[in-house]
Amino acid sequence: MYFGAIPKLFEFAKELRNKMTPAELFLWEALRKNKLGVRFKPQHPLDRYIADFYCHKVKLVIEVDGETHDKQLDYDIGRSHELENYGIKVIRFTNQHVINNRDEVITIIKKIDGRCNSGATPYP
Repeated sequence: MYFGAIPKLFEFAKELRNKMTPAELFLWEALRKNKLGVRFKPQHPLDRYIADFYCHKVKLVIEVDGETHDKQLDYDIGRSHELENYGIKVIRFTNQHVINNRDEVITIIKKIDGRCNSGATPYP
């Protein structure tokens, strides 16, 4: 489930969970407590990376990208490619998309895999 992540990465992930961005927190409210019918984990170590949100059951990473990602596009593409080598699908949203269109973001997530939202309770 962690695809070889080292112990230091777990420590850093814990720090990141305590410092989630407003957009990450806003999306987390819609994902937490199996609200989509599957369990997502925030700031989850995978290999050499920390995914903003990860669902092992559907092998899905959700990234919420701020402005800094505009300058590291090649890195993000490479990172997504490496995770996809494990059979993990990576989807990305900007902070603004999450904040302004959370319902649409949730709809996109649900469409990724039919197991999302099976027997789920709607988010507030």
